Formats: sequence, C-alpha cells, structure tokens
Amino acid sequence: MNWLKSLAVAATLQIVTVGASHAGENLNEIKAAGVFKIGTEGTYAPFTYHDASGALVGFDVEIGREIAKRLGVKAEFLEGKWDGLIAGIDAKRYDAVINQVGITEARQAKYDFSEPYITSKAVLIVSGKNEDIKGFADLKGKKSAQSLTSNFGKIAEANGAELVGTDGFDQSIQLVLNGRADATINDSLSFYDFKKHKPDADVKIVAEEEKADSSGVIVRKGEPELVEAINKALAEIKADGTYKKISETYFGTDVSQ
Repeated sequence: MNWLKSLAVAATLQIVTVGASHAGENLNEIKAAGVFKIGTEGTYAPFTYHDASGALVGFDVEIGREIAKRLGVKAEFLEGKWDGLIAGIDAKRYDAVINQVGITEARQAKYDFSEPYITSKAVLIVSGKNEDIKGFADLKGKKSAQSLTSNFGKIAEANGAELVGTDGFDQSIQLVLNGRADATINDSLSFYDFKKHKPDADVKIVAEEEKADSSGVIVRKGEPELVEAINKALAEIKADGTYKKISETYFGTDVSQ
C-alpha cells in the first residue's frame, strides 16, 4: 500500500506545482511584455475622452498610466463601446478595464476589482425647460437616454423609463438637449465637468441618488497578484500626491476626500 500512498503524494505535489505555476501568471506576462493593456471608452469625459488634438486623455486615463508606471510597464489603451467593453476582459483583449466601472455584486461574481479609486452619485438630468420630471419616480413612461448595460440604465429601467440606447454621456446629453429623450441618469462628476465647459447648455439636475457608487479597476477572476499590485499602485498614487494633482486637473478639487 506504500506505493499507493507515494503515488497519491506525487499527484498532490504535481497539482500544487501546476497551481503554483499559474499563480501570478498574468502579472508576470504583463511585466515580461512591458505593457499593461487597458480597455476604455474614450467617449466619457472627463474620465476617458479625446481632447482637441485627438489625444486620449481623462481622469481614468491618467490613473491607468500611473498604475502601469508603478507596475514598471507602459499603458496601452484599447477603446471600445461600453456595452461590449467588459466582455473584452473575457476575450483577453486587455488585462483590465479602467472606465468608471461600478463595483456591483453581479460583477464581483464574475470578475475581480481593485479597491475603489473614486466615488460619485447617479444624478437625474433633464432639459432646463422640463418641469414634469422632478424625481426618479417621474421617469415612468418617459424616454431616458442611456448606455443599455450600465448601472444608470438599470436605475432608469427600474423606475419605468423607456430606454433610448446611446454610446455614452455625450450622446445621452445631446439627446436630452435636442428633445429626443426626456432625461438621462448619469454620473454627477461627468455632469459637473460638462457644465464647466458648457455653462450655457440648457440642462439641469433634478434629483440624485443618496448612495454613492464606487468604481474600481476590473480584471479577470483568479488574478490576485495583479489585483494586489494594482492596489499597491493606487495606494502609492494617493500617498505621493499624484491622485490629488490628477483630480484637480479634471474636477478642480480632490475627489478622494
């Protein structure tokens, strides 16, 4: 029977060895390639968008670059529409998505997240002339311009709105401005940035959710070493004042407070 025990021990050791060889595999691959591939929209100001010169900029873009820098590699951004963005993780098109991805139980069941790096509130935005919609409950039977799979779209749908699909914040606001949608539920920080650049735009916030939403860097399940490295980078970014500098550039204030 000793040979059976030996065989069992050998098999166990083999499993442990195989498991160990996969531990940290993606982090090692990222470092070996010298590139941290990040999925993002590129159409969601002030988080990820193109400036007048066409360059990809934004709060999330800068955070992504700083994370990559602290991993010892360069950031490579791959753009895509929101509704298919997270699916790109499954397809291994990129290593992570940094695009104001809300940390939800449903997503945590399938993916892993870093520690939250920003929080914001969902706000209900309507035309400045609209007097019918004063709260989320007033969305029943109204058209709300939303990215269909976003948290904001789910809030609108739960309140009885008919969803008008869009590619992101800018398109949603435009549909409200031109009357093709009655409202949009979107990120408070995006709205304030929009009004900062277009103070005369005739849109207003009529309600906001009490609970703030936290966003994190989202990666495939089973990559604890990568998550740990990202969390370490985020902690460094906040500790050395880099986060504050980036935040003040895009929001005029330190949004970590």
